Formats: sequence, structure tokens, C-alpha cells
Amino acid sequence: MTTKTAQANPNIAFIKYWGNRDNNLRLPVNGSISMNLDGLFTRTTVTFNSSKQDSLTINDHAVLGKGLERVSSILDLVREMANINERAEVSSTNNFPAGAGIASSAAAFAALALASSHAAGLTLSEAQLSRLARRGSGSASRSIPSGFVEWKMGTGDDDSVAESIAPPEHWDLTDCIAIVNASHKKTGSTEGHAIAGTSPLQNARVEDTPRRLDICRNTILKKDFEAFANIIEHDSDVMHSVMMTSNPPLMYWQAATVGIFHAVREWRANGLPVGYTVDAGANVHVLCLTEKAKEVEKRLRELPGVENVLVAKVGGAAQVV
Repeated sequence: MTTKTAQANPNIAFIKYWGNRDNNLRLPVNGSISMNLDGLFTRTTVTFNSSKQDSLTINDHAVLGKGLERVSSILDLVREMANINERAEVSSTNNFPAGAGIASSAAAFAALALASSHAAGLTLSEAQLSRLARRGSGSASRSIPSGFVEWKMGTGDDDSVAESIAPPEHWDLTDCIAIVNASHKKTGSTEGHAIAGTSPLQNARVEDTPRRLDICRNTILKKDFEAFANIIEHDSDVMHSVMMTSNPPLMYWQAATVGIFHAVREWRANGLPVGYTVDAGANVHVLCLTEKAKEVEKRLRELPGVENVLVAKVGGAAQVV
């Protein structure tokens, strides 16, 4: 019986992943760029034992059905690689709201990939871990490497992996996450990816992604905040336009979400280095230079509908603890 524990950060995508060209392998229709969120984490313990079936607990609650099936599918890949048959006991906790557009599944499957492979006696490379995590949740591929990360769409299963484009210390950014709704969203990202192609805007979004990737990558490498803020807002708005025009339509924004957009753009016009981006949820990630983070957090807390603000700097790689 072997037990291993691993920890991974969620990440916030600056250039978004939305839509798969292969739903089973979770191969994306476009590449993406993100940043890991330090201080927010999922910690997962995996024990292979002689029990008859896999079991899963998240924050001390037993999980069955689809949630357990997704985890077992990753464990099956690990069992196949390690040539073992033992079932596993998986227990996971996170210190931030799950299913609310803060990439809880990204952190969860990155931590699961690392803990389960180590518990099975495997020593996988970063690329292999990224690929394994991707099979559970596409964005989990980006929570394996450190700092600022790019997930290459690749040509297939083998090379659709994420790699670091800059370490955490490269650029002192902070993400102030304005929580306007901490509850679990009604339509998860997996379901959303499956209907992305029903939007008449999706093809245009995908075709233009290489251009946005180049701009975003360059703004990070050059630390050009103004250009960075413009491209992440543009990319976020484009993805949500696809969501709102898919069939059935997905409207994740709430009144408070839109209120934050207006505030952030006004603040930037008046000289405060801030920019917003939103994943599949109502909560708004407001990026800023770390020296301005306390002021940004204070301003966000004063906006109507903001229940809480989580503050995260640039995080490192997933790790065994």
C-alpha cells in the first residue's frame, strides 16, 4: 500500500481554452496562456490498496457518479502505465471555492496526476504529467509547470502539453479575484466545451487565436502592462461572446460582473495598472502590478455585489508534499 500527497495551484487563463477537437483526449481547438495562482491550492492524497473500487472524498464529502468516474479514468491511465491493478482511495481538499470559475478542476487534476503517478511508483517528466492532467481537465495541463505557462494545442495526444514561458519571479503581477458568486455554477466547463462549436462566432475566435497568443506572450516577456491588459480583456470578452451565442446559450456574467468591467476600465483610463479576465463563471480576475494590489483589493471590495476578494501572486509548479 503506497500513499502520496501532491499540491497544485489553480491557474487563470489570459488567452482562453474553449472547445475541444477531441473531447475524450481533451485536445483543444486552440492554444492558451495562463498564470498559476500562488496561495490557492488543491491538496490531494492517493493511496493504492486492496479495496474493490476507487473512492473519492472532496473536502470530507464522499463523491460518487460523474465526479468519481472522471477521477477513476485518470487512475486507470496510471494503473496501465505502472502495470498495477490496485484500486485507490483519493482524498482532496481545496482552500478556495470549487466550480465557481477559479479553475478548481485544473488544480484538482494536476494534483491527482502528480500524487497518483508517484503513489504508483512512476517517475513522469513534466510533459508527461501535463499530458496526464490534461485528460482529466484541459486546463489542468497548465497547473503542472511553474509561473507563466503556455499550453500548445499540439498535433495529437503526445504533444498537446503545457510548458513554462517565464518563472514566477519574472513579473510581479497579482490577481485580485472579485467573488460575486461562490456557489457551484449550473453548467460546468466540460459541458460548455462540448457546445462551443454551436456558436457562429467560435470559428472566428479560433482562427484569430494565434495572433492573440503572440501578443499576449510578448506582453508577458516584455512586461508591457497596458498591452497585456488590453489583450486579456479582449480575449475574455471574445470567449464569453461565444458562450452567450452557443446553443443552449451560457450566460455566466451577473450584474456585479459587468459592474467590475466598467470600474476596471475606468481605473485604467485614470492611470491605475489593472485589467480583467473571466473564466467560466461570474467571478472576475483583476490583474495588476503587485505594488498596486492593496489599492485594487480595497477598491474591488467597495463595489456593489462583491462578496469577497481573494489575492494571489504568481504561483509555482505542482509538487509532491
